[in-house]
Amino acid sequence: MNWEAILPIAVVTITGILALICEMIRPKHQNDLIVGVSLAGLVVAAGALVMQFTSPGFETFAETYVLDKFGTAIQLVIVLSAALCILFSETYLRNKAIAFGEFYPLVLWSAVGAMLMSATNNLLVLFLGLEILSVSLYVMAGLSRQEQRSEESAMKYFLLGAFASGFLLFGIAFVYGGTGSLNLGEIGLTWVRHQTELQVLVLFGLALMLVGLGFKASLVPFHQWTPDVYQGAPTNVAAFMATVSKIGALAALVRVLEAVAPLSHVWMPPVMVLAAITMLVGNLVALSQRDVRRILAYSSIAHAGYVLVAILAHVKDPGRIGTGAVTYYLFSYAFTTIGAFAVVSLAAKDGSEPTSIDDMLGLYKRSPIAAVALVVCMLSLIGIPPSGGFVGKLMIFNDAVSAGLTPLALVLAVSSAISIFYYLSIAIAACSDDASVEGRFAKAGPAMVGTFVICIAGILAAGVLAGPALDFLRLVNR
Repeated sequence: MNWEAILPIAVVTITGILALICEMIRPKHQNDLIVGVSLAGLVVAAGALVMQFTSPGFETFAETYVLDKFGTAIQLVIVLSAALCILFSETYLRNKAIAFGEFYPLVLWSAVGAMLMSATNNLLVLFLGLEILSVSLYVMAGLSRQEQRSEESAMKYFLLGAFASGFLLFGIAFVYGGTGSLNLGEIGLTWVRHQTELQVLVLFGLALMLVGLGFKASLVPFHQWTPDVYQGAPTNVAAFMATVSKIGALAALVRVLEAVAPLSHVWMPPVMVLAAITMLVGNLVALSQRDVRRILAYSSIAHAGYVLVAILAHVKDPGRIGTGAVTYYLFSYAFTTIGAFAVVSLAAKDGSEPTSIDDMLGLYKRSPIAAVALVVCMLSLIGIPPSGGFVGKLMIFNDAVSAGLTPLALVLAVSSAISIFYYLSIAIAACSDDASVEGRFAKAGPAMVGTFVICIAGILAAGVLAGPALDFLRLVNR
């Protein structure tokens, strides 16, 4: 057992415990100490992850935990995303009148679940990580207890999430029955032995597992919960779901699909269709939405489809195409999505939170930095240079063409063009001249402004410094 391998996860877990202790002794509705402890712990975890990039890849804890550069990079994105969500949350929670200190340890422990999912090749540990991630999210989705919409979102997420977890666990049981092992590597070995009865068990189990992971990643048709939950949950929780939860699920999907590469001729065609309809449905349905949080929900669905294209390209041609596009895109997507949700959270004031496109009118008059951040985020989500979103989409497009997945590359290009209309409508509303804007938005405090600045810097740095970033990603390719 190599304890250094799990040091980042241990640091985040212990930080959650310390944050909970601080919550017990803090003054009522004064969470500055909890926020400070949480951010400090995440900074230490990020430092530990950076140091792990120099470590050779290996498996530990009875081959259930994998320390490799891909997992380390994904965990770093998860830690940074959790830190950004915490950074702007206190301002939002106070404006929303729900400044409950237990929010922060829940965020930390949920991040631990996502980190586990991204660094395991054991099916039982994968399920454990999913449940650690999900249970905290069920509570956070209903944090705004005085709102019926928040309680409804928590109930929907809990019921559908428990149902999806059942699919995943049932699929794991079938895979275990067919392989006699919980190790992902045994799936491909069982398939090449050509034992028909075991192959049937493995295929059925894999299908059920993809349903469970597809729910967490918001892939169509397992996405129905996403718009309602994102709209009903507190905005900072929606930001966390759209980034940390999705990143953990997509990283787990990389591990699973890599393991079942020997039977890719069976599952590749339906998963390609899944990726195509996810991109198209996410963008087409977003066109008809007027609530910004619902638009961002459908946007996150479409972006899950983009990442799935990158995963399929890697699995189809792993010798030439690594996981660099997946890692880079998730990094850029995290900064972009959190920045957008942070801006939307300014609509929370005196307990209410109107978030339609019309409610974004004149944002630049009240908070110019917020309007700039929103415009930069929207341009990155579209894929306009020199943003990180542009470089990420270009990488995925090139990988798809190189792997012979040209139809998916074309769908990606078309769906990205469709997204221009609804992303620009949000940006235009924020920059419009509205005389009634005074008092509509809450004041952006130092932490909120810091979030905007970090997100803008991350998005632009990912685009402008694409060359050094790509050189680094060649090191973390699997």
